[in-house]
Amino acid sequence: MITPPFSRFCCRLVVWSALAVALAVPPVRAQLLAPLQAPTAANPLIDTTVAPGKALLFDLEARFAKATAEGGGKAFASFFADDAITLSDGSAPVHGHDAIAKRATWLAKDYQLTWTPTEAVMSPAGDMGYTYGHYEGRSHDADGQEHVSSGRYMTIWRKEPNGEWKVILDASNNEPAGATDCCKLPEH
Repeated sequence: MITPPFSRFCCRLVVWSALAVALAVPPVRAQLLAPLQAPTAANPLIDTTVAPGKALLFDLEARFAKATAEGGGKAFASFFADDAITLSDGSAPVHGHDAIAKRATWLAKDYQLTWTPTEAVMSPAGDMGYTYGHYEGRSHDADGQEHVSSGRYMTIWRKEPNGEWKVILDASNNEPAGATDCCKLPEH
């Protein structure tokens, strides 16, 4: 025999479940009513890891870029893991944080490296991700002439055991001359 308090609990559970289904937004309600049916498209109400992971990677890139703009090469190198690798046009790979720091000696007043991520993708486990986008480097030679280099980059991030995010691979390539003309149709 069911005791009255248990009976009230079951009744409340049924009422709350029905209310949750009735008030749910349509895609969520459909998943509640047909839980075995796969969603037709990614739904941030169901898969909440997609948007936050991308936002985290964009935030990491923003902090990385800001620190580099303010602190130059020393700040740039501080974002790399001990086992990181950098790959650049025409240069041999640089292995390890110390080797990267040894090469990243520029001062922010002498060289400005800026970049804008185009895309960010987080791993399903949420412990690695990558970004890619466009970069630009600006400096002046001894005669005061400005030199600008630009290209594309890709950065792979990893969450370290202490919870800190570090760059494990940074790859870049310079844009070819006339890169902005690549997609223009010939004029007649």
